[in-house]
Formats: sequence, C-alpha cells, structure tokens
Amino acid sequence: MIAAAVAGLLAGYGIAIPVGAVGAYLVAVTARTGWRTGAGAALGVATADGVYALLAVAGGSALVPLLTPVMTPLRWLSALVLVVLAARAAAAAVRTHRAGRLATRDDGAATLTPARAYLTFLGITLLNPMTVIYFAALVLATGPAAPATPPARTAFVLAALLASATWQLLLATGGTLLARTLTGPRGRLTTALASSTLITVLAVGLVTG
Repeated sequence: MIAAAVAGLLAGYGIAIPVGAVGAYLVAVTARTGWRTGAGAALGVATADGVYALLAVAGGSALVPLLTPVMTPLRWLSALVLVVLAARAAAAAVRTHRAGRLATRDDGAATLTPARAYLTFLGITLLNPMTVIYFAALVLATGPAAPATPPARTAFVLAALLASATWQLLLATGGTLLARTLTGPRGRLTTALASSTLITVLAVGLVTG
C-alpha cells in the first residue's frame, strides 16, 4: 500500500505541476478575489484530478477507447470556456480602469464565492479527458505492480488527490502574493491583461498542440 501511495503522489504531482491554462486562471482569480476563493478553486481542480485517478484505477484500460473519440470536442470546449473567461476579465479590467476603479472588480471574479469557485474549476478541469488517460497510462505501464487491491487503489487515489491539492494551493498562494505586490490600479490592469493573454495562449495550445 505504501508503494501505491508513493506512486499516487508522483502521478498527482506529474499531472499538476505543469502550469497550463487552468493553473494560470487559478492564479489570476486568486489575485483578484483572495485566498479563500483561490483555495476553493484549487480544491476544485484537485477533486477533478482525484476523480480521474479513481476512474483510471477502476477501469482505465476500458475508458481509454471510450474517451478517445470525444477528446477533440472536449478540448475545443475547454479552450472555448477559458478564452471566454479570459476575454471577459480583460474587458472588465479595461472598463474599470478607465472608470477610475480598481481593475477587474467587475469581471465576475469579485463576487465569486469559494463554493462557486470550487464548482467552476471542477467543471473546467473535468473537461480535459487527457487527465484520466494520463493516470490510466501510468497504471497500465506499471503492469503487475499496479494497485490491484481496494486498499492499494484507495491509497493511490488519495495520494494523487493530496499531491494535486498541495500544488494547486501553492498556485493560489502565488496569486495572493501577486495581489499584495501589485495593488495599484495600473498594476491590476497590467496583470489582468497579462494573465488573460497567457490564459488565451495556453487555451489555444490545448487544441493546436
């Protein structure tokens, strides 16, 4: 069971550490809303990773051929959602800056509660079927050493969930520090536009990479 837990930790960090469009959006939202909302968003991402890890150990080999035909539409949908969110944040940042208020206060993130942030990021992350394929590939690659018993599978899933949660919370902390460093209207406008651009580029990469 210890080996399964270690494997789960490594797998969880492996999928979480590369910062993509969702990670960039997590940092941007936390910078605008604060730690509690960012933590809710981070746990939403981690929950999705945990769900996919559970699906992988429960029947990864059967799920891969089922998901393959819908991967492209789901990638496009995920990219579209992220681009819309980025455009909305950028437009609101420009609008509020011109009006003389703190940038990005009216982009919807300011009223985002921790619970809503959790559900929003859970949904965005679940749109990416590559996560379950990633976990399934790891499980299948280990062959006989793969977690086969219920305790081992539970340890793998919980460890993957823990790894993802700690990394996503670290990203949220980065967003909090960013907000404390750039508190002026110009700083908020600059970071809002920069984060929106980055999110858009990374989202486009989901369907062109």
